[in-house]
Amino acid sequence: MNRLFGTDGIRGVANRYPLNSETALVAGRAIAAYFCQNENASGRFMIGQDTRISGSMLASALAAGICSMGNDVYLAGIIPTPGVAYLTSTDEFDAGIVISASHNPFYDNGIKLFGSDGFKLSDAVEDSIEKLIQDPATLARQSQAIQQVGQIKALEGAGSRYRRFLENVISDANAKPLDGITLVIDASNGAASEIAPTIFQSLGATVKSISCTPDGININDNCGSQHPQGLSRAVVAEKADAGLAFDGDADRLIAVDETGTVLSGDHVMAICAQDMLSKGKLISAKVVTTVMSNIGFGQALDSMGIEHIKAQVGDRYVMEEMRKTGAVLGGEDSGHMIFLNHHTTGDGILAAIKLLEAMRSAGRPLSELATIMTVFPQCLINVDVTAKPAIETVDTIVTAIADVEAQLGDKGRVLVRYSGTQPQCRVMVEGPTEAETQSFCKQIADVVARELG
Repeated sequence: MNRLFGTDGIRGVANRYPLNSETALVAGRAIAAYFCQNENASGRFMIGQDTRISGSMLASALAAGICSMGNDVYLAGIIPTPGVAYLTSTDEFDAGIVISASHNPFYDNGIKLFGSDGFKLSDAVEDSIEKLIQDPATLARQSQAIQQVGQIKALEGAGSRYRRFLENVISDANAKPLDGITLVIDASNGAASEIAPTIFQSLGATVKSISCTPDGININDNCGSQHPQGLSRAVVAEKADAGLAFDGDADRLIAVDETGTVLSGDHVMAICAQDMLSKGKLISAKVVTTVMSNIGFGQALDSMGIEHIKAQVGDRYVMEEMRKTGAVLGGEDSGHMIFLNHHTTGDGILAAIKLLEAMRSAGRPLSELATIMTVFPQCLINVDVTAKPAIETVDTIVTAIADVEAQLGDKGRVLVRYSGTQPQCRVMVEGPTEAETQSFCKQIADVVARELG
């Protein structure tokens, strides 16, 4: 049986295994059983969700499973994923659970977990919980032996407390540190639709909101961090200083400068790294990203004398490497960014605040700050696959990769990997020109599609 947990929790189509209500109830029992083995357990769990129509169904089933094991559940309602991480640690819950499929379409959903310290779980802990999920009969017997079941309660003021935390992140003593800045915010019709505009307005910015009217099915629908084209147009039309695009659960950020140009997560991290270094806040002068970061990002860090450490794909693995090496800044080109001196997980709104703080400190427009990094042309093709054998065992794919690498030499690179959340193989090529990069990427993708599609 395939592993339930991928790179970021359990993902799938809502109302189908493993994201159906029956499995969610068992998962709730398993989560409670695992965390309550600790003699210091409080017996309290928190659940938050994004705006997907299936969120309440899954949250209810998880809550029922947890309560059936004698524990209480506190529902935070619609709240960004990093908000759950923050409140899990500050309110001393045994674990925090997020019902979200991040940037995926509305018909998908997922279950993500945070430990009592606000950090995502290790592979080993996920494996232990998964083992319990695979034994529903034992969990059912344990549940039936419970004399006093738990209760489901509302977590009052969850969004307000998370908002206050973010508003205090900025180091400027000015009560309105973003006064005079005009922003366009695209919340992807997701969890940040209400909270993000409120935060930036409270910090003094003038805000124009788009894609901030969720209806349960329009989350990530041609908007947000995955589709910033509308945001680019709005920034130019409004003559704004910047645009901020979040994904459905607001743990990632993609920015747009005042000219309408889209900046990647690499751009944002490079700008923030320079700002933090100049202020003596880039402890250990290290930045951690995944292998997906652009070659140009590594060159930018090298020019600043900053060590670039690479982790496998997934912000959870970036965090593990950050904690191991002492780095305080890390993330993914896709927009997950971690400021470890402020938070225990990637936070799109926090990243946006730090980016605007850097812009205000430099006194320069975002387009100028972005020149710190020269982007190598990059092509990414997602190939639908029916199986995921180890890439190195498929000779034709190995040969195709080797052929392209030989032609690129030291002027580019190739990365082929499977998605941890979808039935896809991601083929990424960076090269010296746009035309060569796209040609090489398609060359490999065609072989992958033929062999695994």
